[in-house]
Amino acid sequence: MKVTIDGQSIDVEPGTTILQAARMIGGDLVPPAMCYYSKLKGSGGKCRCCLVEVSKGSEADPRPMPKLMASCVTGCMDGMEVNSKSSARVTEARKSVTEFLLINHPLDCPICDQAGECDLQNLSFEHGNPKSRFIEEKRTFEPEDIGPNIQLHMNRCILCQRCVQVADQLTDNRVHGVLDRGDHANISTGISKAIDNEFSGNMIDVCPVGALTDKTFRFKSRVWFNKPYNAHRECTTPGCCGKTTVWMFGGEIQRVTGRKDEYHEVEEFICNSCRFDHKDVNDWVIEGPREFEKDSVINQNNYTQKLEKVQIDTEKNILMGRDIDRKKISMAEIPLNTNNKIS
Repeated sequence: MKVTIDGQSIDVEPGTTILQAARMIGGDLVPPAMCYYSKLKGSGGKCRCCLVEVSKGSEADPRPMPKLMASCVTGCMDGMEVNSKSSARVTEARKSVTEFLLINHPLDCPICDQAGECDLQNLSFEHGNPKSRFIEEKRTFEPEDIGPNIQLHMNRCILCQRCVQVADQLTDNRVHGVLDRGDHANISTGISKAIDNEFSGNMIDVCPVGALTDKTFRFKSRVWFNKPYNAHRECTTPGCCGKTTVWMFGGEIQRVTGRKDEYHEVEEFICNSCRFDHKDVNDWVIEGPREFEKDSVINQNNYTQKLEKVQIDTEKNILMGRDIDRKKISMAEIPLNTNNKIS
């Protein structure tokens, strides 16, 4: 099937969604996604960040779809034409969705461990309004301890439900979920059980905001001060790939995460033993620096990034004039006399 998104065409297989087709093309036309996760079945359709405009339904039925569609759950049709970033209607809708997500979100970025790799930060940077129209009191929740390794900040949660789906699909004993309804909906264990299954740490990796963070890395460092390296070890836990990214500060491993792609999705899930128990460099085989394909604060001035050589002729710019005068002023031709001493 042939699909056209923002003027760029691509052939896709039946069953491919608009978001998946956009990611195949790549670039700025890819819609943002806060709830969709390609590794999790049934994800998507909750945050409404990925709305697109379908200007042509298909070759068989060329009528446009009257409403904006969630690209993560809308399948492609042969001959379909989609407007993403090129549509003013879509841009306005994404601004509205971003404003809605930020209504109850606290201004925790200065103290949040997710700062620098937060999808909501990226979304608000591109589509956010610098001023808030919300005058009511923000929704707040009491702190809750859900286990020894994971810190829950429910005030930051946007209810994408990725963490619930991870527990459903990776473990046999999910003890948390979405409780209550409407404005009172929240992620909780319900009966104050601790989340202690062997793959619970993947909840941290899939969380798009700072609602679930690593207790072993809590307030240790900003992510842009760490150097990420791809590493692996022979893990004996069934289902764990043993391939990770270790975040180092000097010779110390401060945290371990799964390897993520340019859309912040882990390539393969890892166990809690790799994530929390192995912080010694000798436990890992370091493969090399992790390369970042997506612009982020972590990637700025990274030595794996290709940078153009910068040449600055400082003296000539400051001391504009004849070359002979510039030599005299810079004392380049005046020999240094070490016998003259200042009394």
